[in-house]
Amino acid sequence: MPRTKKVGSTGRFGPRYGSTVRKRVAKIEEKMKQPHRCPQCQTPSVRRVSVGVWQCKKCSYKFAGGAYIPVTMEGKKATRNVKRLKDLM
Repeated sequence: MPRTKKVGSTGRFGPRYGSTVRKRVAKIEEKMKQPHRCPQCQTPSVRRVSVGVWQCKKCSYKFAGGAYIPVTMEGKKATRNVKRLKDLM
């Protein structure tokens, strides 16, 4: 499948779906494919296994996260709230 400089990985769609949708998909895929840090061993070797499932290539740690990035903003908020509530108790 051809890729072009301008659209990157979404070149596979050709002229279909419109430019705005293809740009959004390109941005999401770019974030998803970059190396992410493992929460256990801190190496940048986490890859997506399937939707919401992430695995570290080095230590084989498998965990649940966001669909396109391992740690979402909502997940960070929830973690902070749980930590704050634990400290209050």
